[in-house]
Amino acid sequence: MDRRRFLNPEPLLFGADIAASLFSDPLAETLDDGEGPALVRYSRRAMGTTFEIVLPLGTPRASEAACAALDLIDHLESLLTVYRDHSELSRVNREAFDHEVAVSAELFEILALSSRLTHETGGAFDVASGAIIKAWGFLRGPRRVPAPEEQAEAIQRSGMRFVVLHPERRTVRFLRDGVEINLGSIGKGYALDQAAALLRERFGIQSALLHGGHSSVYAIGSLPGHERGWPVGVTHPEDPSVRLLSLWLRDSALGVSAKTFRHLEWQGRKLGHILDPRTGWPAEGLAHVSVLAPTAAEADALATALFVLGEAEARRYLASRPDLQAIILSEAQREELARPR
Repeated sequence: MDRRRFLNPEPLLFGADIAASLFSDPLAETLDDGEGPALVRYSRRAMGTTFEIVLPLGTPRASEAACAALDLIDHLESLLTVYRDHSELSRVNREAFDHEVAVSAELFEILALSSRLTHETGGAFDVASGAIIKAWGFLRGPRRVPAPEEQAEAIQRSGMRFVVLHPERRTVRFLRDGVEINLGSIGKGYALDQAAALLRERFGIQSALLHGGHSSVYAIGSLPGHERGWPVGVTHPEDPSVRLLSLWLRDSALGVSAKTFRHLEWQGRKLGHILDPRTGWPAEGLAHVSVLAPTAAEADALATALFVLGEAEARRYLASRPDLQAIILSEAQREELARPR
């Protein structure tokens, strides 16, 4: 699809409206009507969601490959999660202010990518915002609006500007006490990328679809008999059983950030769960962002970043990245589309 059509106002409105929900099943209904190729699905819970690998029936060593990929995702969760005290990232959060912490190649790679995206987006994407996430109760709850002084203190302990990465030593050091990294906005996408690389390189798989829950999907090659790629279904925001749109992905990824039912009621306003790390406050103005990118890590991270940036700044960023495509829906557009005709 031509990127300019994504950004043209009319296709933008139409595409964004029907994509305003997350995909509940990344495969379009046409694959379940008995006419498409036979598929085999393998799934496992990880990172707070269900990861699934879909392979064409007859793929050599399919079970072995899928299990190896899911095992890798489990391994990555053990490194990247903040919900386990013994994870590598939790150790970094505890120790990196006291001394340099040597980390695995995987953790360093995702931190280096996150640092680059923070710089590119002017801080709209920033994984070193764990203190802000905690202040709002979005880590373990309860969700709440923090007091102004608590919010200000959390901002002072947040930001990749306080994180020093040493590539030669592969170490991490914090410049301020209380900094915490949370990879929730990029970790699932990174895990999909690594799993896809394993399927390609170790097992020679040239056709597969991988997804992590309702916000991240990556396609290897094409569905047999469909040169355009794999169809990724997008569902109605209120009724996931209703299919509204299919996008075709081929060696690329789709990431979604949207205002969902996860919000706080405060002074007559609905505050979403996507926080602006620059202000410490929920991002406002947009209802939905979908990003198509070469990797799932970037698709995930940039869907969040563009949601935080808002439409005007998002358009400027996209102009600098011809390898990306996006669907953007503002709150005002969603309200207009929701009015009875």
